[in-house]
Amino acid sequence: MRLRHLYIGLCLLGAILPYSQFLPWLDAHGLDLSLFFSELFSTRIGAFFGLDVLVSALVLFVFMAVEGRRLGMTNLWLPAVATVALGVSLGLPLFLYMRQNTLDARTPGDSGAAPRG
Repeated sequence: MRLRHLYIGLCLLGAILPYSQFLPWLDAHGLDLSLFFSELFSTRIGAFFGLDVLVSALVLFVFMAVEGRRLGMTNLWLPAVATVALGVSLGLPLFLYMRQNTLDARTPGDSGAAPRG
């Protein structure tokens, strides 16, 4: 299996799992951002996860900018929008998929798999 195929699978998982929880909440409450953040930070464990995701998203944006520029990647707006709209669980594997495609295009015949040894 090519590494980029794994990343696409993780994109699907990263989109389906969070939205399986968010869409019923959205259906019940609408797009009430005040309630959203109130519920997210209503407990210490919720705040722990909320802050962890926010910091992870910031790190991802820096990584996408630096690595994307280094490799000359295009369309970096796509994983950025995916991160804002859905979360790090989609934005990170999408960026890694795009990065792997860029790397694979530079090294024809490379499967993207880890070396055996």
